[in-house]
Amino acid sequence: MTSNSDCAIVCCSNGIEKTEKQNIIILESRLKKIFLDVRVEDYIYSRDNTISSASAEKRAAVLTKLFSCEVSDIFDISGGDICNELLPYLDYDIIQKSKSIFWGYSDLTAIINAIYSQTGKAGVLYQIRNIIGAYDNIQQKRVYDYFNGNNNNLFDVKYNMLNGDYMKGIVVGGNIRCFLKLAGTKYFPDLSGKILLMEALGGDEAKIRTYLAQLIQLGAFDKISGIILGTFTSMEQNRIVPTVEEIVLDITKHTLPVAKTYEIGHGSNSKAIFIGEEITVKSLG
Repeated sequence: MTSNSDCAIVCCSNGIEKTEKQNIIILESRLKKIFLDVRVEDYIYSRDNTISSASAEKRAAVLTKLFSCEVSDIFDISGGDICNELLPYLDYDIIQKSKSIFWGYSDLTAIINAIYSQTGKAGVLYQIRNIIGAYDNIQQKRVYDYFNGNNNNLFDVKYNMLNGDYMKGIVVGGNIRCFLKLAGTKYFPDLSGKILLMEALGGDEAKIRTYLAQLIQLGAFDKISGIILGTFTSMEQNRIVPTVEEIVLDITKHTLPVAKTYEIGHGSNSKAIFIGEEITVKSLG
């Protein structure tokens, strides 16, 4: 990937508060140092008295249009709850044929995994607003270097194996709560042989146990080849015990390879990972 390309900024989940306009202008300015052209699409900001920027159909039409004109990279700057409204309105035939790459995190886990399950196309779990966040200098360099072919530090994630010493497979998942919105729908990816990535912003022990119980009842842990645990922000900041790592090792009875990283999740210092691409994770030792 080089900077001789264009990108677009979209909002498929909750609308951005109008008070954030200046930050989005700064984001656009910084992206212009990387890309030949930057498009800020319609339906970015939440309408009065609603959490959405537009109807699901209109937001889906914007996203499909960007795939059809093959914008090189589509950056979703939103998060929240409502992006799964778009799934029935996306044109997956157009998306499958497109070379465009969709980037997003948190709630956008649902769209990234739905696109993968319906088309086989990979997407990136990453929030581009990190380049205007608390670690903006580091994140700007990572993104700039990646798109200019200097290095792959943006995706160079360090893992610590908690069980086993090796795993290989296509990565699915992301935010655990938002990934589970796809359960029971045609958009839920086939988990056979996959590596399941899980991370979360909120949630105490009870909520995380609930999500994991649903995965157990879906038969997820009987199908996957390994687990990557990203950051579980609330539990880790509040030092809740048992930890997510302990809970996962207990429920899987140490039968699956499990890796931990602090470099994927909601932190403004987080790195990126492709959902829908194969990776190999090995013990650092």
